[in-house]
Amino acid sequence: MSPAKRAPRKPPRPYHHGNLRRALLDEALVTIRAEGVEGLTLREIGARVGVSRTALYRHFADKRALLTAVATEGFRTLREQLVSAWDAGGHDDAAFQAMGVAYIGFAVANPSHYRVMFGGFVHAEVHDPELEVEAEGAFQALVDALAALQRDGVMRAEDIALMATHVWSLVHGVATLAIDGQLHRTGAFDDLVRYSLARLRTGIADTRKA
Repeated sequence: MSPAKRAPRKPPRPYHHGNLRRALLDEALVTIRAEGVEGLTLREIGARVGVSRTALYRHFADKRALLTAVATEGFRTLREQLVSAWDAGGHDDAAFQAMGVAYIGFAVANPSHYRVMFGGFVHAEVHDPELEVEAEGAFQALVDALAALQRDGVMRAEDIALMATHVWSLVHGVATLAIDGQLHRTGAFDDLVRYSLARLRTGIADTRKA
């Protein structure tokens, strides 16, 4: 009896010498986008890149380590984009709304990162120091912006951690709907982003000076 035929394996993707870690991360992101996190296996990623298990395990001991690296990179990029939007906007109310646009834009442009970051695939008990620093840094960028606006009398003088979580919850919801393909109506995405951020701003603004 002849053995069952296996599906042909994709040809290895070439990578530059000395940059294997980057090649593995890039292949993981492609796989997550096409097949979901559940479809990701370390062995298949190594095979697609064309490296031995020994070379693979020098960078990532297991799937959890690979996903941790994906999440860490995602939070770092998100933090950088949030801070950039805040700085470019001049640290004012418009800059705060630009941060919201940047957050949602990051999710839409990087759905594989985003799903790993917030999909429960990297559990809290991992305690990876670099991941914790980057994740906290991304949230702290929002807290710092709100703190500055509170000092300027733009936002309500309320519990800042609670306010930041409220803001994050709203933009996260819009971002998730967008990457899940739930905003089908023409113009729905742009309209919803503008509307949500405007109503968010109204809800947390300090109106005592109005």
